[in-house]
Amino acid sequence: MHWKKVVAAVGASATVLSGLFFGSAAAGAAPGCPSLYVVAIPGTWETGPDKAPLPGMLAGVTRGLPAGTAVDYVSYAATAFPWEGEIYGASKNEAVTAARGLIADMAARCGATRIALVGYSQGADAAGDIAAEIGTGHGVVAPDRIAGVGLISDPRRAPTDIQVGPVAPGAGAGGARIGGFGWVSDRTRTICAVEDLYCATETDDFITRFAGFLAQASDADPASLWRYQQEATALFGDLMASGGLPTLQAQLTDSANRQRVQDIERFYRTQAHTVYGNYPVGDGHTAITWMHEWIASMA
Repeated sequence: MHWKKVVAAVGASATVLSGLFFGSAAAGAAPGCPSLYVVAIPGTWETGPDKAPLPGMLAGVTRGLPAGTAVDYVSYAATAFPWEGEIYGASKNEAVTAARGLIADMAARCGATRIALVGYSQGADAAGDIAAEIGTGHGVVAPDRIAGVGLISDPRRAPTDIQVGPVAPGAGAGGARIGGFGWVSDRTRTICAVEDLYCATETDDFITRFAGFLAQASDADPASLWRYQQEATALFGDLMASGGLPTLQAQLTDSANRQRVQDIERFYRTQAHTVYGNYPVGDGHTAITWMHEWIASMA
């Protein structure tokens, strides 16, 4: 058995045993501590070093939550391109580091406070990575401290993630997280508009998938090289299973490139990445109102 699998298994077992012997974090918040702590990570361009964290798309999710709930918004670069100051990988890693710190500080100060994560776009990318760390026993808190994880337009959405609303095709452009969400899978919900290319890239669109992988690895963390290697192997495996190099070459022809440009132009015209305030997910809810009610139910 691979040593990383052994370590993950031991970590997960320790988490379960800690809950059995030392009790659940849901026993009740200590005086001065919230019963629920929500860490919200805005999307690209919704915050930055020169401005305070802005609620942006998540405003309707976090506004008006029940008493006893505390909310912190993560401030990070929230950029995507080198000319903006930070490439995507560096920007997302900054969000992950900042959110980890908020979670660790609250967990240390308030032992019974439960924690929820919510993110949009690049923020969902970061929140999902943190949830995957925690769920597989490698995070800053035990999985039983997590009340729920809400991801809107997650660029690393997997087809097996629990979706709310219409089922989007394919997966996130950045590729699915190897190992998924582990022990927090049952408390993680994702919402993806069916035409949002960030979270709904067709499985056989290898040009977009390779671009997404390169964006994820653009500021590679040396400690996570094994993960990038696994993701690259999975991507190449899918390519080979779909015809290999000839398939990739067919997606690079002039006609294929023209079609891709048209698809991207249509994507921007429909504003599919920014429709979530009005995007219906059932029972009279939009993506935002559903996520608000779900987070509120945890308090």
